[in-house]
Amino acid sequence: MPGPAVGRRSRWAVSPRRVYLVVATAAAVVHLGVLWNGFALDDLTIIVANPLVHSLSGVWRAFAAPYFPANLDASVYRPLTIATYALDWSVGSTVWFHAVNLMWHVGASVLVALLARRWAGDAAALVAGIVFAVHPVHVEAVANVVGRNELMAAAFTLLAVYAALERGSVLWSAAALTAGLLSKENAAVAPALVAAAWLLGVRPVPPRRRLAAFVVSWVVLAAAYTGVRWSVLHGFGGSGNPAPVFLGQDGLTIRLTAIAALADVARLLVFPLALSADYSPSERTAVQSLGDARLILGVLVVSLWALLLGLAWRRQHKLEAFGLAWIAIAYAPVANLLFPIQILIAERTLYLPSAGLALALGAAMRGLTGRWLAAVATLLLVLGGVRSAFRVGAWRDDRAATLALLQDAPRSYFSWQNLGWQYLRAGQFARAIGAFQTSSRIYPYDARVYIAAAHAAYALNRGAAADSLLTQADACGAIRRPPTRSSRMHGGCARHDGGPRPPVRSRRGGVRGAGLPRRRVERVRAR
Repeated sequence: MPGPAVGRRSRWAVSPRRVYLVVATAAAVVHLGVLWNGFALDDLTIIVANPLVHSLSGVWRAFAAPYFPANLDASVYRPLTIATYALDWSVGSTVWFHAVNLMWHVGASVLVALLARRWAGDAAALVAGIVFAVHPVHVEAVANVVGRNELMAAAFTLLAVYAALERGSVLWSAAALTAGLLSKENAAVAPALVAAAWLLGVRPVPPRRRLAAFVVSWVVLAAAYTGVRWSVLHGFGGSGNPAPVFLGQDGLTIRLTAIAALADVARLLVFPLALSADYSPSERTAVQSLGDARLILGVLVVSLWALLLGLAWRRQHKLEAFGLAWIAIAYAPVANLLFPIQILIAERTLYLPSAGLALALGAAMRGLTGRWLAAVATLLLVLGGVRSAFRVGAWRDDRAATLALLQDAPRSYFSWQNLGWQYLRAGQFARAIGAFQTSSRIYPYDARVYIAAAHAAYALNRGAAADSLLTQADACGAIRRPPTRSSRMHGGCARHDGGPRPPVRSRRGGVRGAGLPRRRVERVRAR
């Protein structure tokens, strides 16, 4: 295999080991605050209230179970991630959960630097590694424990690409791809990334026999993964029901809305100053007109991306072109263009696509030397690092995440829904009803909001009001989304009233004094 393309050697002599050390240190130090975080949002359902995680047997039982607790949702299969949670639970500390996330992020950052160095030299490795290590859009994936599926899938995808392009190893690339698929489905883009590198000339296409071996390994893996997933989920599963913004919309409207959302994606990748854990209605609404300014902006973003890709290819800037292609390929599974998924935008899903941005920027700056290289690296480290470090606190615990939601997305119905649950858990039932009413005024189609408000009404002995709320739940129909973000708001407001006690600093759910008739709840849940 050819060695790394060094381009113009920097006068600032820096060894590869030193580059990797700087990148690893940046990734760790900037996110060090996660070690003081507890559990927040989805952590409570997928980890705290999930019996599968609470014993070491969950390490192997996870491979025969869906990702979410089976009574909530059986459309997702990520056993390797669940297995790591079971191992972490045995340690008995939230600090360890977050330390493991931090280690995965450090590893992924070093892998980005490794690929950049192999393809463009030390200067590119330093820039690419720092960009990826401190990018603010990564905070959600690193600071929220359940973001680990993004970290693991990305790390294994990077390994699969490295093994295929730099080592020519069918076996090791397939092994990494397998681990990635068992962490999260979006690792399935690895073959497309490898093929794009060959087509764009980042590395030469292998001989026919080896090329055939790669193709066969991908086909076999796809068949095996599909078979196992089908067996466990009793069907292929999928991404759950579409996002609330897509409810009742036709295919064209969904695609128009998805194109408009690309403006947010570009902003988050290039200028991630304003961050949010939620982009639900009415923070983002459906695009139903070709003249909508949001759609026009999305089209302009796609056009600019295509222009940059074309220019890079025409000028034989192969790695820059590959980085731009990487962004599109890695984002495709969650873009809502091929098929609608349960979210419109989520910052955690940009973790793997942002590796393409890091590679492109690193390649574009491969010619920097000496003080210029040091200045650019320092600037990136300070700008990205400061924003990321301050953002970590938004995930301190469930209460902090709720306050951050209200500040970042005050028009989102989910922000007020989550506030309602905070009040409900604290026994402040009148305030809970007020928050749920605000949520339902913003978005009146989620039955779980009315059910939760009915819990609070029954706790205040307002039976007539509770019955009215349940009637509204019946009328609007449950969306039955998987419990993403709204982990305690699924269906009939199930409670974490038993089972093993969570590790340090986690809090037990449950609603005190809520006497909601089970039969009525189950009828609404079944809709």
